[in-house]
Amino acid sequence: MDINLPDIVAEVGAAFDRYEQALVGNDTAVLDELFWASPHTIRYGLGENLFGIDEIRGFRTGRPNGDLARELGGTVITTFGRDLATASTLTRKTSSGKTGRQMQTWVRLPEGWQVVAAHVSLLDVPWAGRAQELA
Repeated sequence: MDINLPDIVAEVGAAFDRYEQALVGNDTAVLDELFWASPHTIRYGLGENLFGIDEIRGFRTGRPNGDLARELGGTVITTFGRDLATASTLTRKTSSGKTGRQMQTWVRLPEGWQVVAAHVSLLDVPWAGRAQELA
């Protein structure tokens, strides 16, 4: 199996960047496009466990759309062959300075690269340190 083929890393990186722009811009149409439209899709959030695209979409339409700005650090994209990848990153909320982490599993499907599983959590550690080391 080929790990981190440069063209595949670039493709997933572009999809990941598009996701991030949609997230901070609260562009739910693009977020929906980038998540697998399946009952098998999972998103574990800060205070919610969402099973299936319907629960994920419901969460997105019901969440407050302000205070979404953040910065990323230590982003790592790892690809396995041409159709599977993980994207991991550390985050820092612009308003509160809280440090978080995000992991996504991306799969190339007929519709393009889509997230099939995601996990977001907060850490009780300052942004300085590991995030800067990885950035």
